[in-house]
Amino acid sequence: MSPGGDASQSCAPCRFMRSFAFSGVGAAIAGYGALLLGVSQNNAMILAAMGALAAVVLSSRKKR
Repeated sequence: MSPGGDASQSCAPCRFMRSFAFSGVGAAIAGYGALLLGVSQNNAMILAAMGALAAVVLSSRKKR
């Protein structure tokens, strides 16, 4: 966060690292959740990628 700036307005490296964190959390939740529901490992990997994308998109939306 830049000095004197708003918390929602952060620098590019901060947004980049935050997207890494949310993509890891989204992938873990979707992937392991799918495995717990009995989905095959190949399909769980696809669902993990979708979960990572969804987590990044949801976390990067502008709040109004």
